[in-house]
Amino acid sequence: MRLEGVSKVYPDGTTAVRELDLTFAAGELTVLVGPSGCGKTTTMKMINRIIEPTTGRILLGADDVTRVDPVQLRRRIGYVIQSVGLFPHQTVRRNVATVPRLLGWDKARTRDRVEELLELVGLDPATFGDRYPHQLSGGQRQRAGVARALAADPPVLLMDEPFSAVDPIVRERLQSEFLRLQETVRKTIVFVTHDIEEAVRLGDRIAVMSQGGTVEQFAPPAELLGAPATPFVADFVGADRGLKRLAVTGIDLADLEQPPVVHVDDSLADARAALERVGARWAVVLDDQQRLNGWISAERAVGAGTVRQAGKRMEAWVPIDATLKTAFATMLQLEAGWVAVLDERPAQARELVAGLSTSTSAALRELKATVAVLRSADDETSA
Repeated sequence: MRLEGVSKVYPDGTTAVRELDLTFAAGELTVLVGPSGCGKTTTMKMINRIIEPTTGRILLGADDVTRVDPVQLRRRIGYVIQSVGLFPHQTVRRNVATVPRLLGWDKARTRDRVEELLELVGLDPATFGDRYPHQLSGGQRQRAGVARALAADPPVLLMDEPFSAVDPIVRERLQSEFLRLQETVRKTIVFVTHDIEEAVRLGDRIAVMSQGGTVEQFAPPAELLGAPATPFVADFVGADRGLKRLAVTGIDLADLEQPPVVHVDDSLADARAALERVGARWAVVLDDQQRLNGWISAERAVGAGTVRQAGKRMEAWVPIDATLKTAFATMLQLEAGWVAVLDERPAQARELVAGLSTSTSAALRELKATVAVLRSADDETSA
């Protein structure tokens, strides 16, 4: 989908959107973010012609949407809004089936699609299908709204601040569930929010808009946070953009320490030998099924006995696909100086990949003051 030179000027001369050129890649989630009055919602509403553009073209595939019947157009585009918009007099099933019914789907096909989507968004059809909107929580209504928007399998989904009306805990859960859903459906999504944290967490690409509907920067989250294009963008993303960047930066395996590995039934003599071979101060301990068990330091690997007797449990670990924000939060929560990075794919359940250390991670080195505090902990805590 493309916007080419799209503007919206109202009769009183107010410019809501100015000469907008944007390309929305298929299967990606693009976020329009900016302060109130920047034209982000106007831009979204021009895509499905709730608001007509003054100039420019909006192309959905090869079709110029300004030349398509607006009713037919809206049946090809899913739409989710902040207030959900469910019909209060209809059950959840009937709400989700709205567009398939309008498109003339037969009853069996519609029923199967409704059941599939309710399962997909985490609403058990047997439990929630016959309830009315007032019988649902805010989060459940939002899930039902997403299911309705996806019912006819539209190629494009528009979402106008869909999670802003729920409390922060529910919002974070809905965001996580939505990211998992997008991994499955891979729709082209245009998502409007005023919250840069939400934009960074959800977006594949982010368009930062300023007053008058001008796009200040259009870039992936990491680029936006790492190299703001204008003073407006730098101010909007905030002085803590280095911290925000951790949320979109994955763990680089090349940047990890590779500690020696011992097993719970190894002797302490074997553990000492493993440590001495590489000059390490500590080693990771695996159980007999190659799962993370704990760690052992050189100071504890003395005398006779086994690693099982002298080692300590390891609670600080993250999956291989975690972000640096998750890794760092785990370190802070558990007062650990490092975390283990584990491969949780089924064939290698919790197989150790490496250790992410405060002393080796390039991203964490940016947080020198905090890292210094972590390093000051004693060996028993920080190892």
